[in-house]
Amino acid sequence: MPLPPHAEDKMMKRRTFLKKFLLLIPAGGVFGTVVKSLAAETISTDDELAQHYYGMGIRIEECIGCGRCVEACKIENNVPREHFFFRTWVERYIIKTDNDVVVQSLDGGGAGFSQTIAEKDILRSFFVPKLCNQCDNPPCVQVCPVGATFSTEEGVVLVDEKRCIGCRYCIQACPYGARYLHPISKTADKCTFCYHRVTRGMLPACVEVCPTQARVFGDLKSWASPLTRLRRMFKTRVLKPYLNTEPKVFYTDLDGEVS
Repeated sequence: MPLPPHAEDKMMKRRTFLKKFLLLIPAGGVFGTVVKSLAAETISTDDELAQHYYGMGIRIEECIGCGRCVEACKIENNVPREHFFFRTWVERYIIKTDNDVVVQSLDGGGAGFSQTIAEKDILRSFFVPKLCNQCDNPPCVQVCPVGATFSTEEGVVLVDEKRCIGCRYCIQACPYGARYLHPISKTADKCTFCYHRVTRGMLPACVEVCPTQARVFGDLKSWASPLTRLRRMFKTRVLKPYLNTEPKVFYTDLDGEVS
């Protein structure tokens, strides 16, 4: 059955946006993998994109809190320094001997964690990377009044900067605190799984630089992808499962104290 004219027009506009998105955002950053002629590179067709469904795994037990993923994300996506905690960040959970829980974040300069706690008072601690959960049932998409926030066929939630009116509804609706208003464009912004990279067969910047392979990126439709293998080998959980947002970021060894 053919699509109604308005639906067909909407799909064409989104496809045009995606192609412009891929051409305009620098894919190499400081890593030098893509240099100048992005327009000359082959962009995946709509049919090829539909064959993939992307997700990410976080191996909490492997994260050392070095912050390289945070720094790489900021450089790759031109995130202003004053918004260091957005797109992706790392939290340190400290379980104290009195069962109190303290949550710390890397400071704005990426030099370390803001609060010092005496070692004798710490029962255990671990690091938890956070980012947009690329939900299957995203609240941000539902509340956007102009359709600027949308999901691609391969499961990545994006923002059309030209359509976004900066109303902040999506920022308020995100239960993971993963969105922010870009100070220059005045539009909503967030992690995109480095969409401009993965559609060219590259890894997201945060995954590429992780020294312990704590971040695992893959295709949920592929039985052989690193992410699928991770989920077969380990028990994985998502953040705030009771919200029924169906996140596509999966954590191994996720402690009940993490929210």
